[in-house]
Amino acid sequence: MGNILIVAEQKAGALRSASLNAISFARKLRETRGAGDLIGLVIGQNVSGAASELAGYGLTKVISVDHASLGGYMAETYAPVVAQVAKAQGADLVCGTSTSMGKDLLPRVAALLGAGMASEVSGVLGPKSFRRPMLAGNVVAKVEVTTAMAVVSVRQTEWAPAAASGSSCAVETADAGAVSTLGAQVVKLEAVTSARPDLTDAKVVVSGGRGMKAAENFKHLEAIADLLGGAVGATRAACDAGLVPNDLQVGQTGKVVAPNLYVAVAISGAIQHLAGMKGSKVIVAINKDPEAPIFQVADYGLVAKWEDVLPELTEKLKAVKASQ
Repeated sequence: MGNILIVAEQKAGALRSASLNAISFARKLRETRGAGDLIGLVIGQNVSGAASELAGYGLTKVISVDHASLGGYMAETYAPVVAQVAKAQGADLVCGTSTSMGKDLLPRVAALLGAGMASEVSGVLGPKSFRRPMLAGNVVAKVEVTTAMAVVSVRQTEWAPAAASGSSCAVETADAGAVSTLGAQVVKLEAVTSARPDLTDAKVVVSGGRGMKAAENFKHLEAIADLLGGAVGATRAACDAGLVPNDLQVGQTGKVVAPNLYVAVAISGAIQHLAGMKGSKVIVAINKDPEAPIFQVADYGLVAKWEDVLPELTEKLKAVKASQ
């Protein structure tokens, strides 16, 4: 049985918390296999800080590939590095979290390695046998990879972030080799800056649907999210209608979230949206339609127009905050 290579993500040299979910998967897989080293991999420019942080999560060792030409993420340049390190480290399984980067990078890695791939994995059934949701979470499938090498992307909401081990493993550097962009080029990165947490990392998410009617009405959701220290999300319909940017979309074709509290306002509960949020621990729904499907998954429901209740809810939350 070979080793398990965990592709970790970093942003501006800091380890992304989404990587910790893939570590939990890798730990479970090694427990099932009963053998194999856990090897972390960090790629980019000036990533020594991220590599050192990753070394504190109970891995056998961490490989750092630091190169100026890897400063801007591109699957064209990162995938060959992952494949090269996987072969050099005797890995027979490469894994990462199903983030935007993971969904882009890992299939290309699988192609370079001639490996079968299991995506959005939610459980381990055997050394190369996994469980994954399908059809918007309405079907759970067993997937078995039969190739010598396997690549797995892990559904973030199904795996708790790994806890730090309290010790640190060795960090080794590896050469990036000949980096070729294959004609691709990073022109610029227009990052959205916000004081609110990222949707996929937030413990509280307040989302609105097309029933919010206008972009300016989302300020009511933003006020509640700020009081709760949460992020703002939206349905695909609200994004398609131009009420909010597409990067706020929660759902099967957007971001999958599983916060401690999910507040769904003016959201009917289409399957597309439920697939991205029904893993939330507590769901609160506010909708004027008592027959809305969102109430079938909600822990708490309020049948009301959002125009009538959100201002009062905001004032109540302000009073609670002021009393603390």
